[in-house]
Amino acid sequence: MTNNRKIITVFGTSKAQPGDSVFVLAETVGRLLAENGFCLVNGGYGGTMLAAAKGAAESGGRVLGVTCRVFKHGKANEYVTEEIQTDSLAERLAKLVDLGQAYLVLPGGTGTLLELADVWEHKNKGFSNADKPIILVGNFWQPLLGMMAAADVDSVLHVECAETAEDAVELLKTSLDIVP
Repeated sequence: MTNNRKIITVFGTSKAQPGDSVFVLAETVGRLLAENGFCLVNGGYGGTMLAAAKGAAESGGRVLGVTCRVFKHGKANEYVTEEIQTDSLAERLAKLVDLGQAYLVLPGGTGTLLELADVWEHKNKGFSNADKPIILVGNFWQPLLGMMAAADVDSVLHVECAETAEDAVELLKTSLDIVP
C-alpha cells in the first residue's frame, strides 16, 4: 500500500441506497482509495457519499465530509472522520473542489452534474485546478461526453473515463504519478 496521503474528491448521487449498483460502486471506490493510501473527501451525507465513506473507513482510511449548514437537519454520516461545515452550497462546492487533488465522478443527478461541470469548465479553460485529473467512473456520463464532443471536441480531452472502480483507482495513480 502506498502512503501518499493525497486527497481525492468523490462526487455522486445522494439518492443511492444499499444494494443499488451505484452504492456498491461507491463503496468499492472508497475501499480502494483507502487501501491505496488516499484520503477521501465528499459531501458527507447519504447515498454514494455514505457508501464511499463506509468503504474507506472500514479499510482504515481517512474521510473528510464537507457538509452545509443550509441543510438544517443534515448531519455527517457515521463514517466521516472529520466534518468541515460550510454556510452555503456554493461554499460547500468550492471547498470540495479546493480540497481535492483529483476528482472521481460517479453517476448522479443535478448536484453531481453541477460538481462535474464546475471542475470540468475550470480545467477546460485552464483556470484553477486545471492540473487535477477528472475521472468519470462507469458509463453513466457517456451520453454527456458525446454531446460535449459534438459542441466542443477539445473539451472531452479534459476528462478521463474508467469502467470500474479498480480501473478508476489505477488511472488515478497513473494521473498523479504514484508508483507502488
